[in-house]
Amino acid sequence: MRVLAEVHRRDGYPVNWPGRPHEWLSQASLLGAWVAELGGRLVGHVSLSHSGEGDLAPGLWSERSGTSEDLAAVVSRLFVAPQARGHGIGALLMGRAAEEARRRGLHPVLDVVVSDTAAAALYERLGWELMATVEQRWSPSQLVAIHCYAAAS
Repeated sequence: MRVLAEVHRRDGYPVNWPGRPHEWLSQASLLGAWVAELGGRLVGHVSLSHSGEGDLAPGLWSERSGTSEDLAAVVSRLFVAPQARGHGIGALLMGRAAEEARRRGLHPVLDVVVSDTAAAALYERLGWELMATVEQRWSPSQLVAIHCYAAAS
């Protein structure tokens, strides 16, 4: 949670700091989670889960592929400590989560806020396909633009 707090202070991710960060990291629909170490220090995290409330990408992928939304797996909670960036850690974590999704017979998808341009650039460099950009209401006073991506087939 120390690394997550550091990323939040520097980059504003997650947009809304969770009241219980440990629960946010270990969501109920979790299929797996991985961390990265560099020089013996924890520097990154990613998780893979079933589609949950508020996930937009699984439904879009389902519509496009003509298959069940249950065949998608959501890659989320990706972050890398600012001092550890530039070592390919984000790409390695994304690759591990996508590999696990495929091993389970699921297609990896994700949602990311439009303002997180560095994350979107990473996904596109890795060959993920932008399916749509939509607005999502997170609260009565918070409307957020979201990019929805799917891993290449």
